[in-house]
Amino acid sequence: MSRRGYHKFSGAACVAALLGLLGQAQAATCGNTASGFESWKRDFADEARGRASAESLAALMGTSYSTATISADRGQKSFKLSLDQFLAKRGGTTIVSRGRALKQQNAALFASIEQRYGVPAGPLLAIWGMETGFGAVRGNVNTLSAVATLAYDCRRSAFFTDQLNAALTLVDRGILTPATRGAAHGEVGHTQFLPKSVLNYGTGGSLDSIPNALNATANFLKAHGWQRGAGYQPGEPNFAAIQGWNAATVYQKAIALLGSRIDGQ
Repeated sequence: MSRRGYHKFSGAACVAALLGLLGQAQAATCGNTASGFESWKRDFADEARGRASAESLAALMGTSYSTATISADRGQKSFKLSLDQFLAKRGGTTIVSRGRALKQQNAALFASIEQRYGVPAGPLLAIWGMETGFGAVRGNVNTLSAVATLAYDCRRSAFFTDQLNAALTLVDRGILTPATRGAAHGEVGHTQFLPKSVLNYGTGGSLDSIPNALNATANFLKAHGWQRGAGYQPGEPNFAAIQGWNAATVYQKAIALLGSRIDGQ
């Protein structure tokens, strides 16, 4: 705000604005059990009214508390494994062999993606294989319910409130619907994007489309500093972009290793 605009605020107006903001901040109260979820939804919808459409708010009100989401959120243990254990659990050898075949079968698609974003096929196929087994396992949890549950849950409420607002925007754009299903934390599509990442890096349309998902993934990596032609192993320039994909060190190293094997390096 300019200093000129600041001086036009009276003291009373400032107090009123502050009280209004405090009221909004306190309106939707997080919780750690299902008991407060319905009242939280109503409060959240009241706050969002005016910046979210009636259609998207109706979709929010149709969500239910997802016990599957909470169970998955509390039970993430595989990231504590060693790299060899992690690759064995995720089927690293299968990802490499299937990834090489898909690279050949979709050569024109991967060539166009690399031309546009500078990202080669290997890391994209490694991510695709790691996330969903090349589309075979995309999850069966209602996406809006998953994101709303985590926005309500006190553990990471602020982060998933942003995701929920993005999800409501995607409903308005027709990319998500009340029936959309995906992974337990609200990730969707072949490479499992959260709603805010769909907004920021999606290139149009549903990520249940293979070309859409792979282009969005390459766009994500480019936006996180991917340099055309540079290496992507630990210590090389593009490993930082892979680190942007997932915070777990073992996951980052797995993508780099599998990607290099798929690319024949």
